[in-house]
Order: sequence, then C-alpha cells, then structure tokens
Amino acid sequence: MPFLGSYLTLSCSATPPTPKIRNENTIIKRAKTTIHSIHSHPHSQSFQSFNPISTSHFSSLIESTIAMAEGGSDSPKSSVTPYEEALDALSSLITKRSRTDSGNMDERFGVLFHYLKMLDLEEPISKMKIIHVAGTKGKGSTCTFTEAILRHCGFHTGLFTSPHLIDVRERFRLDGVEISEENFLAYFWWCFDRLKEKTDDKIPMPAYFHFLALLAFKIFAAEQVDVVIMEVGLGGKYDATNVVQTPIVCGITSLGYDHMEILGNTLGEIAGEKAGIFKHKVPAFTVTQPDEAMHVLEEKASQLDVPLKVAPPLDAKLLNGLRLGLEGEHQYLNAGLAVALCSTWLKRTGHVEDNYLEQATTLPEQFIQGLITASLQGRAQIVPDLYANSGNSKELVFFLDGAHSPESMEACARWFSLAIKEDSQDQTLLRPDNSKFSHEIAQMQHGDTTGRNSTQILLFNCLSVRDPQLLLPRLMKTCADHGVYFKKALFVPSVSVYYKVGSHALTQTDPNVDLSWQLTLQRVWESLMQGNKGSDTKRTDAAFEEFKDEMEMSASICEYSAVFPSLPVAIKWLRDKVQKNQSVRFKVLVTGSLHLVGDVLKLVTHAVLAQVEGKVVSEQQL
Repeated sequence: MPFLGSYLTLSCSATPPTPKIRNENTIIKRAKTTIHSIHSHPHSQSFQSFNPISTSHFSSLIESTIAMAEGGSDSPKSSVTPYEEALDALSSLITKRSRTDSGNMDERFGVLFHYLKMLDLEEPISKMKIIHVAGTKGKGSTCTFTEAILRHCGFHTGLFTSPHLIDVRERFRLDGVEISEENFLAYFWWCFDRLKEKTDDKIPMPAYFHFLALLAFKIFAAEQVDVVIMEVGLGGKYDATNVVQTPIVCGITSLGYDHMEILGNTLGEIAGEKAGIFKHKVPAFTVTQPDEAMHVLEEKASQLDVPLKVAPPLDAKLLNGLRLGLEGEHQYLNAGLAVALCSTWLKRTGHVEDNYLEQATTLPEQFIQGLITASLQGRAQIVPDLYANSGNSKELVFFLDGAHSPESMEACARWFSLAIKEDSQDQTLLRPDNSKFSHEIAQMQHGDTTGRNSTQILLFNCLSVRDPQLLLPRLMKTCADHGVYFKKALFVPSVSVYYKVGSHALTQTDPNVDLSWQLTLQRVWESLMQGNKGSDTKRTDAAFEEFKDEMEMSASICEYSAVFPSLPVAIKWLRDKVQKNQSVRFKVLVTGSLHLVGDVLKLVTHAVLAQVEGKVVSEQQL
C-alpha cells in the first residue's frame, strides 16, 4: 500500500448544534443565526438531535422573539458576553472540595457512562480511532507531536489536552487550531443543556473536568475527525478520558512522583494507576522507566495481553539538521514515543504496511514536518515583554516552563541554562508557534543585543501539595552545574482563582491575601542560598545594589528573594527595574506551575498585543 500519497481526508459537513439564546445582549444575533442554520440545513442530524420540535415551528418562535427584542425593552442590557456566560456556566461545575476528597472512585467513574448515554456518545466514541496517552511528564508534548505528525500526513485531527493556560478552548484543537468561539458555544450549550435536563439528585451534573472530556468527545464526533488524540488529565484508571474502550494504541510517558496524594506514594503505585488505560490486546508503548515502574507496567500489560514495547528516543540525525518544534533535550524522548504511536496507528488503521518504519534509517517527510512544527504554549517558551522593552531591544524576557516535578524541574533548568546562552547570541529567541502575536514579535526583535550585562531572576510558585525541598534544590543545582545563578527569586500567589474560568477569573491584588505558602517557599530558597555562600551565587553587580530600595511593594524581602502579594505587582516591579537599569538584560525563568505560566502569559501577551496594535495600555489595564 503506498504511503498516504493517495489518501483523501474525509470531508466534514457536520453542522454544530445551534446555541440557545442566552441574554438580551445577543438575542437578535443568535436568533437570526439560528433561523439561517435551520433554513440552510433543514435536515441536519445535529440540529434535530439538539431540538426535536419542528423547524418551522421553531423558526416562528425565534422570529417572534426577534420582533420583541427589536421592539426594545426597559430592562438593562447585560454586559456579559455570550462567551463569558458559557464560562460562568462551566465554572459552576467546579467543586471546591479537595482532590484527595474523591470518595468512591469506582462509583464516580461509573457515572461517566450514564453521561455518555445522556449525550448519545456511546456509539460515536466506539467508532473513533483514538490514541490515548497517560504519564507524569511529557504527555502533553507527546500528544502535540503525535497530532502534528498525523496532521501533516493529511488526516483531520482532534486533540484534547489539559490544562489550558489562557483560554479553555486551547483544550480542544481541530487540525492543530483551537476550536472557534462560535463552535465552542454551540457544542457547549448542546451538552450543558441536555445534561441539565437529564441529571437529577441521584446523578448530578458532571464535575468540571468530566464535563470537558465529554465535550471533547462531542466535538470530535460532530466534526468527524479521522483521529482523536486524548491526553489523560490525572492518573489513568479513573480519568474521565478512560471511558474509551477500544483505542487504537496507548502511550505511557515518563513516570515520576507527582499527585502522590491521589495516585500513591511509590512509583509502583503510580505506574499501576497510569496503566489503567491499557485495554485488552491493544498495543501500548512507553519510554525507558525506573525499574519499579517498568515492572508494574509489564505486569499490567501481561494481565491484559497487551503487547508493550519501549520506544527509543528520537535520533536527532533523523531530522536532517532541523530542530524539534518543542525545545529541550527531554523532548527527543517524547518525540520518539510519538513516532511509535503514529506508525502503529497508521498500521492498525490500514494506511501503511505492517513492517512500516520498523527498520527505518530515515523518517518520512510528513513525520519530520510534524516534529519540527509542533507547538505547545508554556513548555520551554520564550516571550519578550515588549511593554517594558524600548525600541528593538529586549531588556526583559520571560522564559516559561510549567515544570512541577523534581525530574521536570531538572529538565527545565537544563533548557533555561542553554536557552539564555543562545539568547545572548540573539539566535532562536522565539520558536514557531500558533499564537496570534508571534509573527508581530518576530518583526520587532532584530535589534542589537550585544554588549549587555545579563541578570537571571526566578519567578516561582507551586501547589502546596508539592514539596519545595525536592523542587528548588534540583532547579538550583542543575542551573549551577551549567554556570547559571539567580540574583533574586520572586515568589507570588496564584492570580487565577480556582473556582472561575476565563479572563474575569483573574483576581485583583488582595491586601489580605494569604502568603504563608509563599513565605515557606522563600525560607526554603534562603536556606539553600545560605548553604551556597561560598559559591558564585553570592556575586552582586552595581545594577542590583538598589534591590534593597523601593521594596515597599513586596511583602517580604530577604537577601536572595522577595515575596510579592500578587503577580501583577511582581511584574510591575520587574518593569520598573528595567527602566532604571537599561544596561542590564533581565532574564526571568517562570516555573513551578502551569497555572503561574498561564497567568504570566495572560499579562505579558496582553501588553504584547497592545504594542503590536499601536495602543497605549496603562498598568491598571494589565
């Protein structure tokens, strides 16, 4: 069978269900859109399943509603947009209980199948050609590589990942692009309203992540994608994505100690939870694992007759001198797993021969293009703060990586240490990505960066369930091994509140904010630095003599660190330093939490977009 040259992707004629009218602000627009959809697609299966009443009757109801709305109303119009209204509804599904308060896991997982029935998703999911990926580190990157490869092979792809960094729509990607706001609203309300109608006290509305996974299945079913790549949210066995019964192939990325309060305190216990995605006789791949974890994976695979293989790291030579789209040496491990998953998917779906790529000394061009163009925000991402930067120079640059386990912290430190040296040579400041502002930034960053002093700052936060005694020493030591030292560590609380989704979930600076955890992080850092007093970390330059001045914005200032009451305040402080020390380039490593990375992106990219568009944005707006 020839390789994909004659493969034709399925034409997608699916029409998203028309969203119901939500508020007076959008009543006319939504109503007219609904009538147009009805008349354009009178026999649309998705519309008929959305609302069983006759199209003519429904049209007349909507037309009368338009007349009433256009006739005016004395009631004040809502300032909430349709998208914000949907995010508010989504936020209502977020429970405030602790992750460890999980109750009967079997029972909670079993309820998911009731939701599938309510949404008529059982049969569509059974027909999907799914790649299912679990793991501690690298599963988002592996899924991103996998999607990019198969998209370049000509397939219509659907990718579900978590968490999102800026917009919840990032979790749902069609052909590499996040779902449009209009289609998101249509699918969201279709699922939300149907579940609202059919759930009760016995079977309540699904929790936040459960709903998002169900929504992903609905989107991919309606959009008739050729391949679905599903990233596990947490664990594996009881994860909402594990309602998949017959995937084409499964993958387990690198395993380590994370979410131990849920998954277990040993690598064996954690591996057992991850192996919960294995299905009877469905092939699976993993990467080289610690012996304890590998033993459990092999045992679980044997019990289910799963052919489990270890995928080798990708040989960089196979890229013909090009670089992976995702930075960091550890990404070759993820890329190798992605190649194994893709080749197996192609074989099992009948698109290539059974011996395809088994003894390959080269990679198909489609694979190479997928690997070098893959893009994932918040992982080894470099973003200059154009709000603070004057002209074409880059005095303040954020190096973003959502590492939050000891192993990933070490990988992050290696990447940062190499990246700041490359940045000093003004080489690959920004990797290609799908962001709206990457092209504009590229046009604005050809200035001279030589002859500048460079100063490294750490901007850090992590969840209180994580152990900073494991994270911070790995970060500090790995950077020191590469000759990189931080002049100051800044600790900040989370900006996004956990019970809200969307930009309006950003909190203002709270004068009464609890900073006890950030003060704990600061004590750990100061202790580590005091232990390294004899090393190069003690060096100070003239530019930082004033660090002890103007620190009224901080809640706690120590010799090597500061705690700020909010992220916006910390970023303002950094921008002030840039203006007062224009001979110094500030390189800020943001890590410890994907939520922190997302919050920084929200603030910094807002400023970037404003400058690109020629707008003046005040600090209050940011």
